[in-house]
Amino acid sequence: MTVVHSTVTPVRRREDGEGSVQVKMNPAMTIDSAKVFAIYGKGGIGKSTTSSNLSVAFSKLGKRVLQIGCDPKHDSTFTLTKRLQPTVIDALEQVDFHSEELQPEDFVFEGYNGVMCVEAGGPPAGTGCGGYVVGQTVKLLKEHHLLEDTDVVIFDVLGDVVCGGFAAPLQHAERALVVTANDFDSIFAMNRIVSAIQAKSKNYDVRLGGVIANRSASTDEIDRFNAATGLERIAHFPDLDVIRKSRLKKSTLFEMEPSPELEAVQNEYMRLAAELYAGVEPQAGVSMKDRDIFDFLGFE
Repeated sequence: MTVVHSTVTPVRRREDGEGSVQVKMNPAMTIDSAKVFAIYGKGGIGKSTTSSNLSVAFSKLGKRVLQIGCDPKHDSTFTLTKRLQPTVIDALEQVDFHSEELQPEDFVFEGYNGVMCVEAGGPPAGTGCGGYVVGQTVKLLKEHHLLEDTDVVIFDVLGDVVCGGFAAPLQHAERALVVTANDFDSIFAMNRIVSAIQAKSKNYDVRLGGVIANRSASTDEIDRFNAATGLERIAHFPDLDVIRKSRLKKSTLFEMEPSPELEAVQNEYMRLAAELYAGVEPQAGVSMKDRDIFDFLGFE
């Protein structure tokens, strides 16, 4: 009788980015001197409005704030600076990608109430990875020692997470925040974002910080989804016309004509900024499978 001895090879834990085309972060490019937040959500949900007004709220708390837009449209910071600013990629192209020739004023611009603004931009369509752009941006900020005098960094990230490149800010962030409306598409996108945060948290320090309800009179569907997945809503900004007007006026909400409803929104931003800076506990949300969330949402 022949005895066959079988051996079980232990499964080796794969490092982030291994076996895929996503960008792996250089350990030397970590952001160690500031609280870092990455803001995600469905495209068009109001992430840039949320990011810019949250940046102002932090600045009004006396914090030194840097907002980094991670969208090829480079419109994250225009309400802070009143114009579309050149991107990091634009600046690098001007010097044939010799980054040592750049000065901070080539890619960092001061906005309302002293918020410093950077637009990372994006690679030419179909030719590159958003993760490369984020990596080059952080590298430049580190090389010019611009992060050493910063208390808060906010990454405003394009759309929902569909690739490792646009998940790259999660490699730098301490807390990831998800902006959503009270509708099917926004919550479906939020579910995918939560899944991406879960994946990154296995290899990086990032944890889910909470859900921000935006452009919604009610939050019943958001709250129902949160209860089913272990998430919590940490702020609510209703769909007010003053918010729409602020974008048209290229202004943050803190610059608009005073009104009771505007004051309530400003106070909510100030409360949220204070809570985030003090430190919010990580949320142990668990995303649903696509089919499960499809069946879960939208029934009355």
